Amino acid sequence: MRLFERKDIEKVIRLDTDLIKKMETAFTSLVEKETTMPPIMRVDVPDHNGEVDIKSAYIKGEDSFAVKLSSGFFNNPALGLPSANGLMILINSLTGEPLAVLADEGRLTDLRTAAAGAVAAQYGSRENSRIAGILGTGSQARLQLQALTLVRPIEQVFVYGRKREKALEYKQEMEQELGLQLTVCDSVQQVVGQSDLIVTTTPSKEPFIYGDWMRPGLHITAMGSDAEHKQELDASVMEKADVIVCDVKAQSVRLGELRSSLKEQDRAIELGEVTSGRQLFRQSDKEITICDLTGTGVQDTAIARHVYHRLLAWEGVTDERREV
Repeated sequence: MRLFERKDIEKVIRLDTDLIKKMETAFTSLVEKETTMPPIMRVDVPDHNGEVDIKSAYIKGEDSFAVKLSSGFFNNPALGLPSANGLMILINSLTGEPLAVLADEGRLTDLRTAAAGAVAAQYGSRENSRIAGILGTGSQARLQLQALTLVRPIEQVFVYGRKREKALEYKQEMEQELGLQLTVCDSVQQVVGQSDLIVTTTPSKEPFIYGDWMRPGLHITAMGSDAEHKQELDASVMEKADVIVCDVKAQSVRLGELRSSLKEQDRAIELGEVTSGRQLFRQSDKEITICDLTGTGVQDTAIARHVYHRLLAWEGVTDERREV
């Protein structure tokens, strides 16, 4: 069994169109291949505002699959630590032997989540979407914006964070990194009112986007709610949506935004149905579209296999020839 640390993993993988395609294929596999994906196991640590999730998925015919342990401890920034952490174990599908421990400290989860956001935006937002709205200022807010620029011609960004100083730091960093114009807003409603597409990236326990703010053509990717106590969208938002897509319907009903929208559950479709071509997402520029991402084990298996093969290839190349 091999051990690869984050410093090794970051040499061979980054957020790019190749990774986005891997996530698209992973979602498609949920409807086109025989897949075993058990419900998420979660351990809550309320004393320290933390949680640990265990996710996995086996895709029939693949020679390996991943089991992931992912933690989110949301008081960590006050301690000078990142909120997210974790690791993945890649297992041989034939023998059950562990092939590798990917001690990525949550980096692979961050990357696959951002890539999934890009898939959602690519299918759900208008092709000419140029103004992005980002709600939240953490690491996922950074990666989601980077991912959007890979699939849409983003020119301007509106951002809101509960702590204005964090929002200003985000603005400075992303303007330098991406060369975009960012504006820090005083309210969530200001972001919603000026954006073509919005990504919510918070661990909020109370909804902060409402249905009467919706405008024709708007797309929202909601990726913060992945537990029963979390919610970013008011039920009225789902009611106003023309199309609702989620990564896994049963999981969204249990942990995501569909939990608060019982009337809308029947018409929701899964992202794999869209990526496989079985269902359409956006069909006109006037539609209001929603995509609820709760995070799936099939994404973890896809990125773990992807990075493992890249790591083996990296080791087989001489130092002088190595490239990312």
